[in-house]
Amino acid sequence: MNKIEAFNQSLFLRINAGVDTPSWAVDTAIVIADDLIYLIPMLLFVLWLWGDDARRNQAIKACLVTLLALGANQVIGLVWLHPRPFMIGLGHAWVPHSADSSFPSDHMTVFAGIGLTLLFGGAFRLAAAVLTAGFSVAWARVFLGVHFPLDMVGAVAVTGVAYVVVSPLWRMAGDTFTNLTEKLYRVVFARPIASGWVRR
Repeated sequence: MNKIEAFNQSLFLRINAGVDTPSWAVDTAIVIADDLIYLIPMLLFVLWLWGDDARRNQAIKACLVTLLALGANQVIGLVWLHPRPFMIGLGHAWVPHSADSSFPSDHMTVFAGIGLTLLFGGAFRLAAAVLTAGFSVAWARVFLGVHFPLDMVGAVAVTGVAYVVVSPLWRMAGDTFTNLTEKLYRVVFARPIASGWVRR
């Protein structure tokens, strides 16, 4: 076992809930780990339906960054299967989870993809809220025994690379892509737009 993996496992054991952990703490962590992810599609929905052109542009870019990062996660998992803690009998697993590769964390990737794109796009308050939620989810999933801490670090790193890849392409074609998407949206949502329920 190398030093990095030893550190990873040691830090995991410090965070992971034990048998003496209060049930309310475990229950709270389960809600955070499983349910906060649903805030992301809700946020993107709001940014698109009621946001200005800049927010819509950011929403699409954030989706592309996140999708690229998630795709990279799948490739990494196929090339290098890093076991989850419960797969090697380490710590306590408080929620059921498939025995697939733990690295990088898909949940953290989603929050990092949206949060970092908003951050670098100047939406600092929104970014802070998304990243705070993301770090809460990261902690909860380690606390519950389905991820190692470095799975979360890896997710942020992969997302950072995805952002670097997408950004120059987005500078060249982002506005055009956003305009085309808005035209399609205005056709599909013509009635709600005409009624004033959502932004044109």
